[in-house]
Amino acid sequence: MSLVTAAIQISRIVQYIAVALIGLVAFIALGLTIAAAFGAFPWLNLPLTFGDVTYPQAGMYVQIALTGLLCAMAFMIPTNARVMKLEQSHRRFQLTMDDVARAYHLCHTADRAGVFTMSSEFDAVRERLAYLRDHPDLAQLEAGVLEVAAQMSQQSRHLADVYSDEKVARAKKFLTERQEEAERQQELIVEALHACTEIRKWAEQVELEESVVASQLQQLDEKLQAALPTLGYTLEHEDEDREKPQNVVSMPQKPAAE
Repeated sequence: MSLVTAAIQISRIVQYIAVALIGLVAFIALGLTIAAAFGAFPWLNLPLTFGDVTYPQAGMYVQIALTGLLCAMAFMIPTNARVMKLEQSHRRFQLTMDDVARAYHLCHTADRAGVFTMSSEFDAVRERLAYLRDHPDLAQLEAGVLEVAAQMSQQSRHLADVYSDEKVARAKKFLTERQEEAERQQELIVEALHACTEIRKWAEQVELEESVVASQLQQLDEKLQAALPTLGYTLEHEDEDREKPQNVVSMPQKPAAE
């Protein structure tokens, strides 16, 4: 920032010197030209030759032309001065606003940290102004800038109280805990989904095995009913609502001995 300020100051000084030189040279040239017109001073001796023609009075015309050009440039000095004044005022206003913003930021940061304790408006502004005056980063600022920054900080003290460092840290901690809890719940949900998928596959496997066993029993029953009549046995079925077994094998009686 110091290099930029130094460059601006050097550029401003060079502009002032250039404007002063243009005005001085124009004034001298105008005086010499007027004096030469009244015969009090000789004209510029600058004979020019164009082809075979020589113009012995060319110096006079060159002097008059240069004097007119310098006078025209001198007439632009007031306009240039107004432009430079506007640029300087705009630059000063910009620097002032930047300084106010910087001072307000430091004061508001301190207010959020709980540095200021005064409650009344007058005491609060005075306390903030004293803090800004003692701050090492604001030693070069004007008193008016510090006063404006202190008043702005006092007006925004409610905002500093709402968004104090303690409350912001507590809010961040709360949000962090909620985020961790949400992540844990997400992990539990993923584990539950895996368990449900495993149980569903297991149930489908058990149902498949039971259907295979039931099919095998059905085939065994059909084969048994087909084989018993050839052996002289019958397989009788009783009602399903009785407690006795459904399949009862009726064994024939052996013939009595003669």
